Amino acid sequence: MSNFIPSMLTFTPAIRTYVWGGQTLLSFAGTDVVQEGTPIAEVWAIYEENPVTSGVFAGRALAELVREYPNEILGKVVVSRGIQRFPLLIKLLESASWLSLQVHPNDEQAVELEGPTFMGKTEAWHILKAAPHAQLIAGIKQGTSLENLHAAIGNEKILDLVEYHNVEADDTIFMPAGTIHALGPGLLVYEVQQTSDLTYRVFDWNRPLTNGRALHIDKSISVTDPFSQGRITRKPGAGNSSIELVHCPYFLLEKLSNSQERDTRGESFHALTVIDGEGYISTLDQKIPLHKFETILIPAVCGGYRLDGDFQILCASIAR
Repeated sequence: MSNFIPSMLTFTPAIRTYVWGGQTLLSFAGTDVVQEGTPIAEVWAIYEENPVTSGVFAGRALAELVREYPNEILGKVVVSRGIQRFPLLIKLLESASWLSLQVHPNDEQAVELEGPTFMGKTEAWHILKAAPHAQLIAGIKQGTSLENLHAAIGNEKILDLVEYHNVEADDTIFMPAGTIHALGPGLLVYEVQQTSDLTYRVFDWNRPLTNGRALHIDKSISVTDPFSQGRITRKPGAGNSSIELVHCPYFLLEKLSNSQERDTRGESFHALTVIDGEGYISTLDQKIPLHKFETILIPAVCGGYRLDGDFQILCASIAR
């Protein structure tokens, strides 16, 4: 392992206080960040601009470290693809009410519509908690004509054309770019996505079009794939120490449980988020406790590490 790169990195999360948020994630935000009762919608646990919390890199942003140590942090698989920035954004989200219906561009569309520095946004959700009868929207009903779809974007008619899905805790939803989607009320969600904040708002439940919540009708029409429905995996099998939830060109998402040995093999970083229980993570030079909802980045150069305890962890990386 490199003498310059710690085997584990933790970050100060960024807080987003959108109107549809709740109070479950309030512990991430101090009173100096939000006022009491402010809805906490998203916690950006690992993102390019998040600062390191402690150690030799304390206060430095992840993006800066990646520019300085790309091979050590990202790994040889990531670097070999020409990726020069941290490619993922890891979030926790709580939806106390419906999110806006939205759609994201793919890589080519992002460059065409926004410029050469932008990338698309394919993402996946893992449901951590779900109220009874909780729903989300993913995709357009089969047989919908393009004429009707385009006419409905930006108004309530779109609600009659989208597919509603009941979801429960431990469901996983893969959401390719181009899929119209929205989280419904009563959900606590882990999200992994490409490093992109490009969101085209299709319909916002007639909320006032102020405070940065304007609709993006023309761009939504141009990037929506009417045939993309997303993919829902129901409650992956219990008892396995490692379960693959999503494997796509942009990320690999695994669910880990039970004590086990892991290894980055220098190929990719591992972004670990504890979604239940607690335990310990040990590397050659560190051993630290793991607590619920904490996220730790294992740089690719770390190599082998060990997880011990009674926990469930989501691990995001870049697959070969």
